[in-house]
Amino acid sequence: QVQLVESGGGLVQAGGSLTLSCVASGSIYRINTMAWYRQYPGKQRELVAAITYYGSTDYADSAKGRFTISRADAQAVNLRMNALKPEDTADYYCNAVIEDLTRTTRDYWGRGTQVTVSS
Repeated sequence: QVQLVESGGGLVQAGGSLTLSCVASGSIYRINTMAWYRQYPGKQRELVAAITYYGSTDYADSAKGRFTISRADAQAVNLRMNALKPEDTADYYCNAVIEDLTRTTRDYWGRGTQVTVSS
């Protein structure tokens, strides 16, 4: 069984910074892409940033220049968010494409962490 656990959300003033962390655990053979998504009320989840096993990154336009995704180790990913804006207020979800010990590859999601940016 594989789990993703997020941490680091909270309340911050506009212009401030937060770092979200996600740690994967369980019967993991290899983690391929790890990513952060966010979801506004009543909307679909949208990609914020992603990082591949080899370290290639991809960012939403809204995140470029302000957010940085990095792999803390083989089973953990961080999202450093600077210059936060009220429109960054959302629930943030960790996502990972994981090959487990049965060599089956699946998409996994964490339960989410809330980020609130006050103006």
